[in-house]
Amino acid sequence: QVQVVESGGGLVQAGGSLRLSCSASGLPFDPYAWGWFRRAPGKEREGIAIISWRGDSTYYADSVKGRFTISRDNAKNTLYLQMNSLKSEDTAMYYCARRLAPYTGASYSSLADFGYWGQGTQVTVSS
Repeated sequence: QVQVVESGGGLVQAGGSLRLSCSASGLPFDPYAWGWFRRAPGKEREGIAIISWRGDSTYYADSVKGRFTISRDNAKNTLYLQMNSLKSEDTAMYYCARRLAPYTGASYSSLADFGYWGQGTQVTVSS
């Protein structure tokens, strides 16, 4: 049974930090790129951070670059997102997902390249 479970969300004040985790089971974690995505109220889901299958390259959306860090632990089948200097505009439901094709880098062009979505974890940043 495939399970992708995000955790670590919550309520935090602006300027604070959170660390999200994404635990995967029932599907190969490696050698696939993984990503973090979010959907803010009234907006479409967007990709914000991608990590390559080797973990040696990353992509960040401009909105989070320099504040968020994506990482992976293949031994634990877990993906992470360290979020620092949080802003009210970071308030959203955060999701992780795996690239459908193996052995790919951290480039990002379409949500359709990803599957095995988790249920999401809510992050709320108060100003």
